[in-house]
Amino acid sequence: MTRAQRIAVISTILTALYLLAFFEILQVPLVEGAVVQEILPVLPWWLLVSFGSYSLWSLGWGLLTFRDCPEAYEELLAEISQAKNELRSRGVTVD
Repeated sequence: MTRAQRIAVISTILTALYLLAFFEILQVPLVEGAVVQEILPVLPWWLLVSFGSYSLWSLGWGLLTFRDCPEAYEELLAEISQAKNELRSRGVTVD
């Protein structure tokens, strides 16, 4: 089973459980009915906001901890000079 299929199956099961609890077909154990009626309608929005916050945090953390690679920089400069030399040998003005 691929990762996408696994995520699809899990999200389908969780959505079905949520809808069963939302329409009061399935009772939520250890929680009072009034609390369930207040929390379940806003649960999808809370999950959406939490996912957005996590996504923004992970992007920001990636930018904050972005490392420069001096070896890659030197390699890129060498490839650029090699390409310029090849173009010059073919009669193309590069500078």
